[in-house]
Amino acid sequence: MERWQGCVAVVTGASSGIGAATVKDLLKANLVVVGLARRLQRMEEYKAELPAEQQKRFYPYTCDVTSQESVDQAFDWIIKELGGIDILVNNAGIFKTGQAVTLDPVELQQVVQTNIMGVVYCTQRAFKSMKERNFDGHVVNINSVTGHSVLHLSGNAPPGMNVYPATKHAVTAITEVYRQEFRGLKTKIKITSVSPGLVDTEIVPEYYKKSAPPILKPEDVSSCILFTLSTPPHMQVHEIMVKPLLGE
Repeated sequence: MERWQGCVAVVTGASSGIGAATVKDLLKANLVVVGLARRLQRMEEYKAELPAEQQKRFYPYTCDVTSQESVDQAFDWIIKELGGIDILVNNAGIFKTGQAVTLDPVELQQVVQTNIMGVVYCTQRAFKSMKERNFDGHVVNINSVTGHSVLHLSGNAPPGMNVYPATKHAVTAITEVYRQEFRGLKTKIKITSVSPGLVDTEIVPEYYKKSAPPILKPEDVSSCILFTLSTPPHMQVHEIMVKPLLGE
């Protein structure tokens, strides 16, 4: 991680779970970190608990990744105040329980907009910053095992994941699209998809956590992110899939 010291990492969905764990690990690795999330207060609360030296390198900023205007405002601020984006961790994501055939289309659209377009909006801005500065940066997409196969965890009951697996399959596809585009546009920017199994975060309903032990911790996923960032410049980890031991 030495080559990233002092570089600027942007983490979306940074108010809790995988995002918050990633922020803390990147700060420990001596990076400057911008946390983007709708819940600014949550980020400010855990910032206050950080060592004083790390607090100076952490910049919480309000951002709703479903809104291109909000994303543009946040990235404009980052570029103006910190000079650019060197690492982007697309972590923001939501999950709604219910069946695709009956769930309110407004809620389904929220999942699609957050999990797919949030990645697109943020990656466009980060890529632009990296390419304009001729910087060999890294984009990490937090995917899911459901982005590779549709799981059914409820016996004979109808599944409750609705469009969530579809959005994560889209993340799998867009990661490969970006890999080809980054190469075709003559850059050495890396792209990695990290696909965890069930993780103990706020978006996972409690009954899922209870019915499918064991379960990963947010820090387990963050460790995967730091691993792929620590690889040498000539090496690109395209996909990391991580599951709890003895899990599905």
